[in-house]
Amino acid sequence: MSTNSTHTSSWSKPVRIVVGLVLVVALAVAAWAITQWIYKQTLPFNIPGKVLEYPLWALLVGLAGNLLLKLLNLKETLRPGIRTELFLKIGLVLLGAGINLAVIAKAAGGAIVQTLVIMPTVFFFSWWLGKKFGLDEKLRAVMSTAVSVCGVSAAIAAAGSVSAKKEQVSYITTLVILVALPMMVIAPLLAGAMNLSDPVAGAWFGGNIDTTAAVVGAGTIYGEGAQEIAAIVKSTQNTLIGLVAFLLALWAASHDPKTNNGKPSAKIIWDRFPKFVLGFVLASILFTLGLIDGGKGTAIDALKNWAFTLAFVCMGLEFSIREVRKMGWRPVIVFLIVTVFNSLVGLGLAYVIFTWLLPIR
Repeated sequence: MSTNSTHTSSWSKPVRIVVGLVLVVALAVAAWAITQWIYKQTLPFNIPGKVLEYPLWALLVGLAGNLLLKLLNLKETLRPGIRTELFLKIGLVLLGAGINLAVIAKAAGGAIVQTLVIMPTVFFFSWWLGKKFGLDEKLRAVMSTAVSVCGVSAAIAAAGSVSAKKEQVSYITTLVILVALPMMVIAPLLAGAMNLSDPVAGAWFGGNIDTTAAVVGAGTIYGEGAQEIAAIVKSTQNTLIGLVAFLLALWAASHDPKTNNGKPSAKIIWDRFPKFVLGFVLASILFTLGLIDGGKGTAIDALKNWAFTLAFVCMGLEFSIREVRKMGWRPVIVFLIVTVFNSLVGLGLAYVIFTWLLPIR
């Protein structure tokens, strides 16, 4: 009998859960400390350290913990305490507490038009291209949602809707963060070379760059006006996370083997529907009505960040290199091609909408 099997059989399940949770929390604290240190740094080319957001560091710390557990033969023993889905769902519900549903009504009309056009365009192009490259349907769902909606949060919501593998979520979220960093610098430089107005540049950044921090960073680099429009466009996209998650849940249910000729029953739809979406929507309604405040800097916002930090640590702990090898480099190629496509379509839309259709004076 292996050492790991001995531990598993001699430790009671409650003990395994508690020890596993303690490990996850300890690693999350370490990841958050690294994040706070990085936030205070200025990277080469005057890039603010805040663009390297906490999901990246939490995932890396989790991977280090994963390696340590393997060396100690304790991974399976402590697995019951590694609760990725629980922390993800808590984080997503709390995310809703900072999203104002009235943003769509109050935001510039151009941001709404741009969002409603670019999101389905990019999503279905990514879906089609992923199919051409032979990517798994669940991976395509997570990638297409991440690149068309709002990056990491959207990828997590999509994964919950289609029951994607944790390795797939880790793969895509890492791509999102790593690609957003150079985009934050390259996009303002290109906008300057093209002499784009602040509204056009901001709309382009908000619709094209996949993380909020990088969007704000790009807008800050270009100018205050660009930063404001970029934030509005990205916020408008954020409000649609729940809708996209719901539609993906319906799609997943219709492809469930238990369905009858692709027509899922109400029970199957309910079983497959990610319940956190209801919490997300309820939290958004309460925030919109002013009954709760989950905006930046609040206690709810801090809890959300901690929940996501714990979730990404768990992802790192559960990460399987074997699964990543199965995916290979094809997802990277598809992601980069879709990013270029998104950039071109987003630039064209931003220019047409904010120069001719609904210009901001």
